[in-house]
Amino acid sequence: MCAHRTPCPEPTSEARDLAAVVRSHPEQGWRLLCNGVVLFDDDGELLPDGSAVVDHHVWLAPELASA
Repeated sequence: MCAHRTPCPEPTSEARDLAAVVRSHPEQGWRLLCNGVVLFDDDGELLPDGSAVVDHHVWLAPELASA
């Protein structure tokens, strides 16, 4: 799918969401990447084979400052 000189990560790669954006619809909350992955604003993903990937990022909260 990707025709860049340096190819974007494959849809099965852990780095798949680093591929170039080819279509963006922020009003609908999604972006299409050149590797066929659809990224949603809630950090979910839809892969080209139709399988869904739930939010796989680990969000760390900063330590609370003791008063």
